[in-house]
Amino acid sequence: MKKLSSLIITALISITFLAGCSESSHPEEGKQFVRLPADLSNYGLAPVTEVFSLTCGHCRKMEQIIPELEKATNQRIGKVHVTFNESAQISAMIYYAAQIQLKATPDHEMMDELFAAVQMGEGATQAERKQAIDNAFESRGLISPYYLGEEMQQALFKQLDLAQDVSVKAKINSVPTFIVSGKYMILTQGHSDVESFARTINYLVEQ
Repeated sequence: MKKLSSLIITALISITFLAGCSESSHPEEGKQFVRLPADLSNYGLAPVTEVFSLTCGHCRKMEQIIPELEKATNQRIGKVHVTFNESAQISAMIYYAAQIQLKATPDHEMMDELFAAVQMGEGATQAERKQAIDNAFESRGLISPYYLGEEMQQALFKQLDLAQDVSVKAKINSVPTFIVSGKYMILTQGHSDVESFARTINYLVEQ
């Protein structure tokens, strides 16, 4: 009987321990994510949206991970380009010139080309940067941001206003970051790899 009692107690302890591990495996608010200071769910954002800038080196590196992240979460990740300063505003115009014509987030190949064009080294001339941007658009049958008509310009300015509004209301002060369901912001520093990042996204999408 003593042996049986001992086995039952051991089993109960093991079950309790496993349950505790299971609970702690869920992403935690304040560690893996935080709630946004304002609800952005009515802004028409994709369920998972990356807030980024073409001028940001970390964002360029993140772009290489996006396909893997999309596969792991079964989500097409949308984008919002920040307008922190003058250089970010100019880059946002380039990005939104593509988005409004495609009526979608540019694919990863085009994003790579836009990052490369905007982040050319100091030795590159303005003419070389412009040519690289022109090539990224015209090779896809799109109009370069340098030659947009008035109607497209107005649509672009609306997107800039929306991006500014999102950034301010969400209190975005660094990029890249990710907004989920217009309610949560993922803390990138709270994740060690793509798998854990995807796990947090999946968890928040279901909330």
